Amino acid sequence: MAELLLELFSEEIPARLQARGAEDLCRLVTERLTAIGLVFAQAKSFSTPRRLALSVTGLPLRQPDQTEERKGPRVGAPQPAIDGFLRSTGLTELSQCTQRTVGKAVFWFAETRRPGRDTRDVLSDLVGQAILAMPWAKSMRWGRSGLRWVRPLHGILAIFDGQPLDGGLFLGQSPEMASPRPMSDADIPSCPAGSVLAFSNITRGHRFLAPDPFPVDGLARYCDGLRARYVILDRAERRQRILDQATALVGREGLALVPDEALADEVAGLVEWPTALIGSIDQAFMAVPQEVLITSMRTHQKYFAVRRLDGALACRFVVIANLPLMDGDATIVSGNERVLRARLSDAKFFWDQDLKTPLRARLGALKAIVFHARLGTMFDRTTRLEALTGALADALPGVDAKLARHAAILSKTDLVTDMVGEFPELQGVMGRYYALAGGDDPGVADALAEQYKPLGPSDKCPTSPLSVTLALADKIDMLVGFFAIGERPTGSKDPFALRRAALGVIRITLENGLRLRLGDTFRAVHSLYPQTDLHSAATVTDQLLAFFAERLKGVLRDRGVRHDLIDAVFGLGDEDDLVRLVARVMALQTFLVSEDGANLLIAYRRAANIVRIEEKKDGVTHGAAPDPALFAVEEEIVLFRRLTEVSAASADHFKHEAFSACMGDLATLRGPVDALFERVTVNTEDAAVRRNRLRLLSQIRATLNAVADFGRIEG
Repeated sequence: MAELLLELFSEEIPARLQARGAEDLCRLVTERLTAIGLVFAQAKSFSTPRRLALSVTGLPLRQPDQTEERKGPRVGAPQPAIDGFLRSTGLTELSQCTQRTVGKAVFWFAETRRPGRDTRDVLSDLVGQAILAMPWAKSMRWGRSGLRWVRPLHGILAIFDGQPLDGGLFLGQSPEMASPRPMSDADIPSCPAGSVLAFSNITRGHRFLAPDPFPVDGLARYCDGLRARYVILDRAERRQRILDQATALVGREGLALVPDEALADEVAGLVEWPTALIGSIDQAFMAVPQEVLITSMRTHQKYFAVRRLDGALACRFVVIANLPLMDGDATIVSGNERVLRARLSDAKFFWDQDLKTPLRARLGALKAIVFHARLGTMFDRTTRLEALTGALADALPGVDAKLARHAAILSKTDLVTDMVGEFPELQGVMGRYYALAGGDDPGVADALAEQYKPLGPSDKCPTSPLSVTLALADKIDMLVGFFAIGERPTGSKDPFALRRAALGVIRITLENGLRLRLGDTFRAVHSLYPQTDLHSAATVTDQLLAFFAERLKGVLRDRGVRHDLIDAVFGLGDEDDLVRLVARVMALQTFLVSEDGANLLIAYRRAANIVRIEEKKDGVTHGAAPDPALFAVEEEIVLFRRLTEVSAASADHFKHEAFSACMGDLATLRGPVDALFERVTVNTEDAAVRRNRLRLLSQIRATLNAVADFGRIEG
């Protein structure tokens, strides 16, 4: 068994593309190995800013022999057909074939054995194909090469069983360079047009500290050689080294690192030998909101923010250098402090300028921002949000309608501030600061900051009445508007994040126990749009309720709730209060896992199937109430009486939301229903009695379906 080691050495690959690139390289190579019968023990990929690497161990030295079977014409087919089949398989005589029965006919089959090739010979083509097939989100062409790849390739290390593979990667020639034109020195690339980037056993270490080439013969020597030359190959190790060093560095000063997993991932893709250094922020900038400082540092400079132990932002930052510790660290820190000073000067200027204009005075500027070509401007959206928050304030407890409408009016005004123009991710957050600076109610300011929450499954939901009201209005307006113009999510495409908006509405509603009728709310929002070129309110409401049902299934699945039970309750079409709906579903699930519930579901299906079959046979429905005068046996009388009592009790239970009690009443039907099926023949010879018994069975179906659509329950 042998090892394949592959390294693609290039210019710096964008950090966000490295991990996926390494995974794609591993997938493309291993899929091709498997397809040609080369079984391996393990495959592991690596990435650094300048290289993607792959190690595949346990490969055989030779490809196994392959047998190809081909089906030919029928036995007794004309001779030209037989001759053509033999020529296509390379055989000379029909005796070299076998006969086999397929269906009702006998056919000729030919088996051709192909000896396996040396693995080394197979890999040369396979590696090149895998490199060319890599699906980069963005790629480029360089020099006179026709090859498109994420960044210019400088070398390909390809070693099998300790020796480099033969061949290489053909770079091709770009169409633009194929036509004659005057050339300058800048046109001369490192690899001439039509050249091959040959496979080798040579790689390089750190760009500045160890740029000289060195040979390797396998993964162990490769990793050790890179580490000796200031390159840590494993991305996870670099990431952990960054966090460990940064945490220890700030800990020595009695401070704590601001957690930022995404930044740690990104920085791990920017350095090959990470070293944490700590710098200072000028005290003059500490009056700027801490979110601005953190965002400016992480977005522009990839610095980690630092907090004091009391939670306040410290005037310190951590920068990750791509060098080992040395005497010149103070110079590196000083240079980064100087760059940060310029960055934060811009941020402070934006902050000071924005404070000069109150949010309310910015409302008119929203007319220049298009929300969507068919849904109007941000000013139009603000007008809708004002009306919607006022309506929600009347429906939700503890909401001051005047403050809610005021929050809606201010909700989008921070979009036209200089700060949000520079840092769009701070919208809402900056609205809060500007509202507080303008003397607005703190509850209004908090609502501006929380209007977009929750941003994901791990994000907290708003809980204060004003924040809840504005967050719901923001999301519901988006959902109704985009559904009204037909911009529904399709497959994996959701450009307007409508799934996230629906999940946000569900979470806010359930976690705050809000009694909100979604259907009425959707129709009210729809009426706020100009009635031109829009789907009808009824269509939008139906589509959105179905959309919410699918999202709710995912939310409740995490709580162990079956999706078919949600369908069974939603299917009745009379329940769009999510809190009530979930309570009904939970009570239904508890009932169905009991013995009475499981048996009653079986009886329901039996009754429903009998009624359905007989209605189809008779050409009429049997949904009318049964006639007690036609009951011939005691079991019919007992069941009818119990069905009547349960129907009346269920209506009262639903009125008071006593869903568990309702399920308890359903459980009492099991005995009478079982007795009916044991003692009574439905299809009796007396037509009137038969019809009455079918109506009684239909009454079973109707009574249970008033609680949930039992026909949608899977069992």
